[in-house]
Amino acid sequence: MNQNGSQPEIGGRYAKFALGLLVVVYVFNFIDRQILSVLAEDIKADLGLSDSDLGFLFGTAFAVFYSIFGIPLGKLADVWSRKKLISLGLATWSMMTALSGTAQSFTALATYRFGVGIGESSASPATFSLLSDYFSPKVRATVLAIYSSGVYIGAGIGIFLGGWIVSLWNSSFPDPLLAPFGLRGWQAAFIGVGVPGLLIAILTWQIREPKRGMSEGIDSEEDTQPLKTTLKEFMGLTPLVFIQTKDKKRFLLTNCYFAFTYFLVFYLLILITGDYIQWIAFGIGLYLMTCWIQGLKFRDPVAHGMIFKSKALIFALLGFPFIAFNTYAHGAFGPAFYMRTHGLDEAVVGTVLGLIVAVGGVIGVIAGGITGDRLRRRNPNGRLWVAFFAALFVIPTSLGLLYSPNLYMSLFWNFLFHIVSPMWVGLAATTVSDLVLPRMRAIAGAFYLLVLSMIGLALGPYTVGKISDIFQLEGHSEGDALRLAFTVALFFLAIPLITFVLACRYLPEDESSKIDRARELGEII
Repeated sequence: MNQNGSQPEIGGRYAKFALGLLVVVYVFNFIDRQILSVLAEDIKADLGLSDSDLGFLFGTAFAVFYSIFGIPLGKLADVWSRKKLISLGLATWSMMTALSGTAQSFTALATYRFGVGIGESSASPATFSLLSDYFSPKVRATVLAIYSSGVYIGAGIGIFLGGWIVSLWNSSFPDPLLAPFGLRGWQAAFIGVGVPGLLIAILTWQIREPKRGMSEGIDSEEDTQPLKTTLKEFMGLTPLVFIQTKDKKRFLLTNCYFAFTYFLVFYLLILITGDYIQWIAFGIGLYLMTCWIQGLKFRDPVAHGMIFKSKALIFALLGFPFIAFNTYAHGAFGPAFYMRTHGLDEAVVGTVLGLIVAVGGVIGVIAGGITGDRLRRRNPNGRLWVAFFAALFVIPTSLGLLYSPNLYMSLFWNFLFHIVSPMWVGLAATTVSDLVLPRMRAIAGAFYLLVLSMIGLALGPYTVGKISDIFQLEGHSEGDALRLAFTVALFFLAIPLITFVLACRYLPEDESSKIDRARELGEII
């Protein structure tokens, strides 16, 4: 029993209602995140940006803050009300999306994207934890896949709404000076999709909070000082974490070594690319992540050991982000590719790609979850097999959509791409949840999202955008340059194809020995 009423039945009607509502929250998460892609060409023209600038706005500007704030907010989800945290995060990112509609410069738009990233970082770790308590572990991949379908529903709706709003607005007000408040079409689109999220935040506040560990019968001790615990996690993202350590000299030497190495590497990347803000932001994010990993060993040695001493988890965490590297790049520049290569306008791209992303993505992510759960009953590695299949078949479907000269064949391959490319999404979150204890699921989920975002989101769109800029300088058209950049990105899929095979060697043992490993690390169970 808790202050919100009786405990919901595991997998019961109320659990299904909560799942439905949380899917809606995730839909809004990706509407606000994805809409930038279909507005990119107008923003590029109005603000005088390059493709790498757009990649930064879509990826790094969002991902670094999303990743870094996800860690302490993930910890807060482990010790505080998860539904309240989700509600506050939804209100924050919706407000920041609406404010993006007031931006008049690259700097202002980047700042609001930072805010969207901070708000959205609160949602998924808390939701992973909530749903793991609402439903049995036997259907966890299916449930998290259903939740993850919100990615593709939201992305599809975001592309559709963004395309139609900007098209209708620009046709109604060809002279922006005569438009209400002097807004351009892309600015009106941001405001139009941001405001409704504030209403959903009120509804999310009302759902019940299940007992932590309820679905597995594992009791978790309640934290009586959640804000203090979270503040320690915030400190753990900075060099101040050395205060929490016993061997301060060793910590500082190691920390300085990493800081100096990062400085040299990213200074060279700035000299090579000329993109100061990209590599400064990414370097800061990577350094703060390093501080957090160092400090976690002292703040919570059991959680540190469960994450970093599991070879299965480490190999999986290395593989999943490089699938996302490609899918986020397609999410960022997919609409622009069809506008440049096939001459479609925003409204048509919004309708066609919105439908493809939403329908194909939902089919793929749910099919992946169901298939992964079924194969898991026969073999512990069943879920990773599905992820391997997804990574492998991204290659031919991506090449098909890029190189088909006929628009309809390209769209057919695009639909297949959006079926196979997300099949791993629910399986990744499930793999992380299954390899740690209930009390640390949100923080482990936040670390997974951090790695996913720093590699997949911060680097994928930027890298494809930068390669496209290089090809354009060599004389290729904007459409051909983008096609070639997408093709180069496919080589990164070799990484998950290797790491998933390695993860399969260790996952059965790591999962079956979870409780014993936790006890050996000092957990009282």
